[in-house]
Parts: sequence; C-alpha cells; structure tokens
Amino acid sequence: MEIFKQIAPLKAFINAQKQRGQSIGLVPTMGALHAGHLSLIEASKRQNSITVCSIFVNPTQFNNPADLLKYPRTFDKDTLLLEKVECDAVFYPDSSEMYPETSLIKFDFSHLDKVMEGKFRPGHFSGVALVVSKLFNIVEPDHAYFGQKDWQQFTVIRQLVEELKFNLTLHSQPTSREADGLAMSSRNLRLNEDQRKNATVFYQALLAAKNALHAGKSITEARVLVKEIVEQKTEIKLEYFEVAESKNLNLLENVKDSDQPIMCIAGFVGEIRLIDNMFLN
Repeated sequence: MEIFKQIAPLKAFINAQKQRGQSIGLVPTMGALHAGHLSLIEASKRQNSITVCSIFVNPTQFNNPADLLKYPRTFDKDTLLLEKVECDAVFYPDSSEMYPETSLIKFDFSHLDKVMEGKFRPGHFSGVALVVSKLFNIVEPDHAYFGQKDWQQFTVIRQLVEELKFNLTLHSQPTSREADGLAMSSRNLRLNEDQRKNATVFYQALLAAKNALHAGKSITEARVLVKEIVEQKTEIKLEYFEVAESKNLNLLENVKDSDQPIMCIAGFVGEIRLIDNMFLN
C-alpha cells in the first residue's frame, strides 16, 4: 500500500495507473476508521482496479473549533486496517498541503444546506464541498464512495458533481451499525461506557418513529414520540428530528407527499454530537 502526503506524487501514481487502463475509486474519510469505512473500501475494490482512501480532518467544515481539536486521529491504526482490506493507496495530507493559503471560496446550495445539519452547522457544507472538490480534482476518480449515515452530505455532493460536471459516478453505501443498532461513527470513540450504551437511543427512536408513521401517525406525532424517547436518557439532548424527501431534502409534514422519505436525527451525548437516519420505505 502506497502512502502519499503530497499531491504531486499522488497524481503521478494515479496518472501511471490510468495510462495502464486502470480505473480509480476514491473513498474520502477523516480517519478514525471503522467497519463502515472499510465497507466503502471493499465496495470500491469490487468496481475499480485501484482504490485510494484519503484521510484528512478538514478544518473548513468545522464550525466548532473545539470539535476540530477533539476529533479522533488514529493514523497508525487506520493504515493497519487499510492494509488488511488491501487498499492500494492512502492520501494523508496536512492542512498546509490542502490549504496553502486561506481559502476565499464559499459554496451555497440553496435549501440543501439550510435545513437539518446546515441549519445547526452553518458553513459546514461549504467546507465539505470545498475539500471534496479538491479531492476530486487531485485524484480524478472514476467512482467515489460515501456512507448513507451522512445522507445530507451525499445529497449536497451529488448536486456539486452535477453542477460542476465532475466526470465520476457517486455511490452511497448503507449505514454500518453495531450489533445494538448504533450507527458506526468516528465520534463514537469519544463516548465513555455509559454514553456508549445510551447513544443507541437515536436508533431506537428512529425505529419507533418508523413504526408510528407506518401505523398512520403524523410526522408531528412522530416528532413528539422521538423527543420523549430520546430525552428519557441521561446526558442525551435531541437537536432535531425531521422527515425529508430524500432526493431534494424538502422537509415533509406528510409522508404521503414523498415517494422516498428519509428520517434524519441529530443530538448530543454529553458534548459529543451524533447523527443518524433511516429511509421510511
């Protein structure tokens, strides 16, 4: 497995592969890898000759400086995991390589980045779009892979690809979960034992809301139910629960107004913020 910290050697490696007719898959990550990330690597390996995993904790997508400082960084462990699944190359730049100067570019995705995560994390998706654009331009992948857990992010990136005409195919892989249903996340590493047990409440709330909505309850009633379930746990605070049209993120008040609604939830376990989602159908 090749490890690159600079752009130029990585591009030279990729160009050499492309000259041999090899297809390139990209899995962008911020490290602290888990089985969910590895499932993206495996999906890429099934479809591509060469798989590149990027590991970069992108500062421009953090609107909370403390969250950036505390984000788990486990590069040595990450490389061992990537070697086990036979990833071909790792791109592990530092901030000065990706942002040699302060970036002036800002992205605006209209309503896509104003609801849910965008509402509570202003500027977050502009930073995501900026770093993903850089990665797409550096790697020039044929395919790129993202997890369903960050569905709003995937929707924003899909818009980015469509509008800027990136020549690649996007893939969203199903959310990987622990045995008790907790969505796998790098931030789970920050949970203590009690917090880890209580964090499953977000998954439980989604299941309860799904059952309620299938039973004919309204989204308003489901929202009340979710709040009751989540906030019965100590240290847990619900930030939002919404039901949206999965294709365009329009928030719904009636599930019948969408062919493919998705339920999205976010909240805090202590000071650690977690998100999750679930398709209703």
